[in-house]
Amino acid sequence: MTEKILNPKVQALINAPATQAPQQRSAPDAASFREVLQSRLNLRLSGHAETRLNSRGIELSQQDWERVAAGMERAAGKGSKESLVMLDEVALIVSVRNRTVITAVAKDQLKENVFTNVDSAVFV
Repeated sequence: MTEKILNPKVQALINAPATQAPQQRSAPDAASFREVLQSRLNLRLSGHAETRLNSRGIELSQQDWERVAAGMERAAGKGSKESLVMLDEVALIVSVRNRTVITAVAKDQLKENVFTNVDSAVFV
């Protein structure tokens, strides 16, 4: 009574690995967001800036990003290298040369902050 099971379906289950490797999911929203900034506005977001935007609950619309890009253009026209770009409710420190947003601060967190190594400020 020790005969082997010859049913192919049962045999496949017996020989199958115990667990399947988890499938990695890409973050389509983050990737498409970065693509829009990079391709349409020629603007990059540093990892630090992305972390700050998320942790501080700062959300900027497409028009806001267009204003940031325009502010960077104005700063570049004046020869700026690092600039403070002030939106309505957000302050962004940007590298004008690299066209990169370095960090972000919400309006309610601006009190008593000191921004250093900035050679210009642009209000958009």
